Amino acid sequence: MRLERPVLQVALDFENGSRALLAAREAVEGGADWVEAGTPLIKSEGLEVVRELKKAFPGHRVVADMKVMDTGAFEVEIAAKAGADVVTILGAADDGTIADGVRGGELYGAEVMVDLLGVADPIARSRQVAELGAAAVCWHVGIDMQMQAKTPFAVLGDLAKHSPIPVAVAGGLNSETVAGAVRAGAQILIVGGAITKSPNIVEATRKIREAIETQREVATELFRRYAGDDIRAAFLKVSSPNVSDAMQRQGAMHGIIARFHDPKVRVAGPAVTVVTRDGDWAKPVEAIDRAGPGDVLVIDAGGGPTAIWGELASWSAHGRKVAGVVIDGAVRDLDAIVELGFPAFSRSVSSNAGEPKGLGEIGVEVEVGGQRVRPGDWIIGDLSGVVVVPRERAQEVANRALDVLEHENRVRAEIQRGSTLSAVQKLERWERVG
Repeated sequence: MRLERPVLQVALDFENGSRALLAAREAVEGGADWVEAGTPLIKSEGLEVVRELKKAFPGHRVVADMKVMDTGAFEVEIAAKAGADVVTILGAADDGTIADGVRGGELYGAEVMVDLLGVADPIARSRQVAELGAAAVCWHVGIDMQMQAKTPFAVLGDLAKHSPIPVAVAGGLNSETVAGAVRAGAQILIVGGAITKSPNIVEATRKIREAIETQREVATELFRRYAGDDIRAAFLKVSSPNVSDAMQRQGAMHGIIARFHDPKVRVAGPAVTVVTRDGDWAKPVEAIDRAGPGDVLVIDAGGGPTAIWGELASWSAHGRKVAGVVIDGAVRDLDAIVELGFPAFSRSVSSNAGEPKGLGEIGVEVEVGGQRVRPGDWIIGDLSGVVVVPRERAQEVANRALDVLEHENRVRAEIQRGSTLSAVQKLERWERVG
């Protein structure tokens, strides 16, 4: 495989061929060189989608991301017959599978790219597959690894330096990172979501094309991965429904309602937990002094109707820069709390308050809105409600929620062009049978 300049390959990881073709047309208009039928797309639509892509773009290389693991010649041949110019085989496959796939591709003019996903020694494997006849290798950090904020750059430079065949790279690339990939030696830049999830694919592709050609970063606010101290910023970019979707529709508290009306208000922070009795506001108030800036107080009052939180507690928490309070019970002084701008969520509102008896505990596991909450679990709240994220999954879920948001941005753009949600998602086709 001889490449005169760095190649931009757009990865079409859709489930519906119609959406993939629309995105491909816009990406090609924006400057994409190669068009990839992603693995999910091929699994969903079959190799017919490769035929459609080749018909639509006869002057562009079409990549079938088959991720072949066995029957190398057969699977490469059927992809090539469908119009694929490049077919992927996994580097973890047996040498015989790769060699057989190369031979099968030669019969129909298709080349083999070996995907090094999960390969322990990518440099050694690149040399081995080159001897087997592979045309290129792909250093690939998968989606699930990306959600842990992993990137391909730790290995890419050494691999590009030592690989005897061209190196492709895939793994959350965007307009800020493709330039670095080119400088590291990658010759094929595989970009998926930063193009296909954009409301304006043409413009997104042009920005990435510009970054590749100039080898200079082009700033973007989207399609990033977050880690460490940036997790709060990630959660504040998304909605509580985005977070629930990222956890397979789990984590939402039931019956806990936002006691404010500003759609711009979002709460995200680790939980400081409290358990108390109906009307006993001692421990909730004491917990304010234990909370730090950005924490969220989560109070299990057993769903009782007597208020355990009010204006003065809100002022106290506001002064400590507490991010908000979530109460499975009642609040009062709601007008003053709203005027203060302190985000409060509760099961109910009541004028009656109880007495500070001091029953309960701080910093223990609680159950609020039907959800288990431990100290340090992340709490995300807005007008739609409150979602709990287990602390050990916070980084992953934050990045998955951003992915959900970005997918929704693209679907919204398609609807606004005159389509409908049912048409975009092809709901009738995907209705469960039986």
